[in-house]
This record gives sequence, structure tokens and C-alpha cells, in this order.
Amino acid sequence: MALHETKDVNAGDADSDVFTSALSSQVLPKYRMPDDHSPTEVVYELLSNELLLDGNAAQNLATFCTTWSDDGVHRLMNQCLDKNMIDKDEYPQTAEIEARCVNILADLWNAPPGGAATGCSTTGSSEAAMLGGLALKFRWRSRRQAQGLPVDRPNLVCGPVQVCWEKFARYFDVELRQVPVEADATGLRPHQLAQHVDENTIGVVAILGVTYTCDYEPVAEISAELDRIQAEHGWDIPIHVDGASGGFIAPFLHPDVVWDFRLPRVASVNTSGHKYGLAPLGVGWIVWRTADLLPRDLVFDVDYLGGDMPTFALNFSRPGGEVIAQYYLFLRLGRAGYRSVHEACVATAQYLAGEIAAMGPFTLLYDGLGGLPAVSYRLTDPEGSAFSLYDLSDRLRMRGWQVPSYPLPADRDDTVIQRVLIRHGVTRDQIALLVDDLRHAVDHLTATPPPTSATEPRSGFHH
Repeated sequence: MALHETKDVNAGDADSDVFTSALSSQVLPKYRMPDDHSPTEVVYELLSNELLLDGNAAQNLATFCTTWSDDGVHRLMNQCLDKNMIDKDEYPQTAEIEARCVNILADLWNAPPGGAATGCSTTGSSEAAMLGGLALKFRWRSRRQAQGLPVDRPNLVCGPVQVCWEKFARYFDVELRQVPVEADATGLRPHQLAQHVDENTIGVVAILGVTYTCDYEPVAEISAELDRIQAEHGWDIPIHVDGASGGFIAPFLHPDVVWDFRLPRVASVNTSGHKYGLAPLGVGWIVWRTADLLPRDLVFDVDYLGGDMPTFALNFSRPGGEVIAQYYLFLRLGRAGYRSVHEACVATAQYLAGEIAAMGPFTLLYDGLGGLPAVSYRLTDPEGSAFSLYDLSDRLRMRGWQVPSYPLPADRDDTVIQRVLIRHGVTRDQIALLVDDLRHAVDHLTATPPPTSATEPRSGFHH
């Protein structure tokens, strides 16, 4: 009869268990690379555990950015993990798909027929905005030099813009003239322009989806006022539309709003693919209505990656997956699909607006109609309230909700508001749960007022 040795069924278990591994028995190295390697699964599980300390992206109602993507996006992103967007000679089909996206956006924004528009992808709407600003500055400088005029005092006029425009002005030596917000307004109003533009104005930035309140600035009316100013003073001042969010909303939900290349004064438009364009984080777009509006001096020809290629960007290497994902979404959703997604978001925003209006202590500033799918509101009587909106943000965060509280820009910075953004993947049921938690938080703060001043600003959100 054959003899059989018994085996220790527990042998090796200690080594295979993540939480009995050598790496898990110590505080993870933070300032010096470890001397030895560790198993893939051990490192993966330990880092996954640490990432549980992050907020839940689905409950982040402060962000405009995509927090949900379907399986097709995940698979394409994985497939494109090694594709460098800058290397158009090595990855020509990725470059071709980028060009298709630019053409689709030019058509979506009503660029002149005949393929005269030009554009590119970027890492996001902030880089795209800066490229648009640089084009404005270079064109203004070339005109002034041709006329023998000084070029040392360029300025850019705007309303309550996102911080990327402040960065542009500081980094590229342009005076940023931010027009104060009037008492009953939420953005730039056309009649304010005459007090701020002059012969050194390189352009006016109009916002399609104001970061603070989520409504649109009146681009057509701004353009008409600049026409009047040109007739009076001779200053031909172009418009750059910052459509970081609204560039992917207005064409589908508000096609009758004239804000894009239908206005000859609109020279360029930027948008964020990873906001209401629904692509994963890391892609923005800019389109100029005609190629001559992008000065040749800003374009570099690169030949050391295997072929000669023009490039206009603030960075260099970046992944191509987000661009592929954007095109995938264009094909999968089409115009009808984007409209359906955004209509669902608006319906949810309207539901939330109704619940907040009925709750008692709040006054709506924006109810989700006519601009982005979002809601913004303030305390009706902040001086008489037992709590501030900062207190309310803190209380909601105990339940995982990230709802930003912040003051409006000058001259309305005495008004503190909250804003809730509704994105693809934010469901009606999820918002109903938020409403319940909001109601409970208001009841708790009313019954047990916080010890700090009701109007004292504390931690808010960067937006």
C-alpha cells in the first residue's frame, strides 16, 4: 500500500494574508522609499484601505467633475494607459480621434462652415482658458505693435471668474479687471463694461455657468455692448467664452440661447470634457472660430518624437485615454443622449430647489433652470439665524455630504451661499436622502445652536 505524508493545511497562510504581512505590521513609509519590495496584492489592499479616508465622490456635491463612468469608459481608459497624447506620430489614431472631437465641438458651437475653426484638447478647462487668454494677449500685442503703440499694459475684463483666470493674469503679466457684482446680480452685466474696458483690453471673458451661482452671463448682450463701444471708441475687443461647464449644457438644453460662434465677436470657447462633457478627469477643450485667431507664434513644431507636429499647450506629456473616452461618449450618447442625461439632472435639481424653498430658512438664488443643473441658496435671515451655512456644511459632512458654503464675490461678499451640483450619476433618491439629512441638520442646529457666531466664516470649499 502506498504511503502518504500529511500536509500542514495552514502552511503559508500567514504569508498570504494581507493583514499579517510584514508591510501591514508597520506604519507605511512616508518619507523614504522602503529597502525591499512587497507583494502586489498587499500594497494594493493597504492603499485601498487608506483611501477609505477620502470622501465618497458620489456624495461630493461641490464638484462639477465627473464622478461616475460606465464600463466602456473604464475599459478604454485601461487600454489607453500607455498612450502619450503629445506623441502624435507614434499614436496617429489617437491624434485623429482628438481632431474628430475638435470638429464635433466646433459644429456643436456653431463655428463658421467650411472647416475654418481650429482647436485642441488640454488637461482641463483651466489650461484651455489660459491658452485662450494667451491668444488674446498675442493678437492684441501684434495689433498694437503694427500701429506703433505701447504694449506694456494689457488688461482682461471679466466678472466673477474661476481662479484659473487669476492665475493667467498673474503668470502672464496681464491686469485682471474683475467687475464687481451688483446688488441684485450674479455675474457680469453688459452696462458695466464701459467703465472697465479701454484700448489696452485684450478681451472680455464671459462665463457660461458662473462658478458661484451656476447661471449664464448674457453673452449676446455683452457682445452688443462691445459693438456699441467699438462704434464710439474704435476698440475692437474680442470675447472669450469660458464654457467650462455650460459649453456642454447650453447646446442641448438651451439651443436658443445665443452665446457661441453665432456671435462674430466670440473668438474662442473653452470647456471641460470632464465636467458636463461626462468624460473622466483630465480633459478640456478649446476651439477658435477661425485658425487665424490662434497666433502662429504660440505654436511649437516638435520633431524629436519621430515626426514633425505642431503643439500648443502649457504642459507636454499627458495620457490619451480621456480624449478617447470623450469620443466614445460622443458616439454612445449622441445629441439625444446628452440631452436626456442633462434633462434628468435638471429635473433632479428642480426637485431639490422645491424642497429647499419649502424648508423655511432658505431663499433660492438659482433654481436649476436656464443654466447648469444645480441649486444655490442663502439663509433668508442670516443675522437672526441660530446657525450659519458654514455650520450647516459641517453638520452635513457628518453624514458624508460635501456641500460648499462660501461668500459671493465683491461687491456681494457679505452674502454667504450654498451650492449643490447635480451631475450624471447623482440620482433623485440620493438627493431625497440629502433633503432628509438637510432637514434633520436644520432642526438640530436650531434646537442646539453652535457656540460660534452665526455669521463667522470658517472652513468652506475651494470651487
